[in-house]
Amino acid sequence: MCIHLTFEYKKAAQCLNYFAIQEGGKINKMKALKLVYFADRYHLRKYGRPITNDEYFAMEYGPVPSNVRDICEMNDSQFGSFEKDYYARFLSSIDQYEYRSASALDTDVLSASDLEALEISWKTFGAKNQYELADIAHKYPEWLKHQEMLKTSPRIRMNLEDFLADSGIEPVLCWSLTPDDRTDRIEQLKENSHIESLWR
Repeated sequence: MCIHLTFEYKKAAQCLNYFAIQEGGKINKMKALKLVYFADRYHLRKYGRPITNDEYFAMEYGPVPSNVRDICEMNDSQFGSFEKDYYARFLSSIDQYEYRSASALDTDVLSASDLEALEISWKTFGAKNQYELADIAHKYPEWLKHQEMLKTSPRIRMNLEDFLADSGIEPVLCWSLTPDDRTDRIEQLKENSHIESLWR
């Protein structure tokens, strides 16, 4: 079964806003994308859902949340007017490499567990630069399974179920899972995907 969840555009924008604020008001876009990935991974493993519900692609510098990347790059063609207006309230592009926070964090759209995952991501990885984060991301099994194929393809769609795998070589486990936990999380993902498919 293909897992497809409805993208949480407000949460995604606030994830980006959070990391820019933590970095002092502005942040490298690639670094922010990696921090969102680590937060999504943690939240999925602990609570059975990612924060952003984004679709991930394996690329040269690691896993990339595709819609979050479009927000970072201010790719307006991908979003409707409501989304554009919301992003403009909180985020502002500096250049092709950086963006800045334009407003305080909108905590109303983030749950307590969302904020927990963002804080864990920042405390664990925030002191590192984008290339160091890419090197770390390359050690996780969900990216490693695509490593050879990426030599001939610029990007490969990832399966969220793979974020629940352990290889034993991850530098940071991002929440430990028992086999029963892993089964439960996969069932949660499938159930959420099925429920959302009924509304599409």
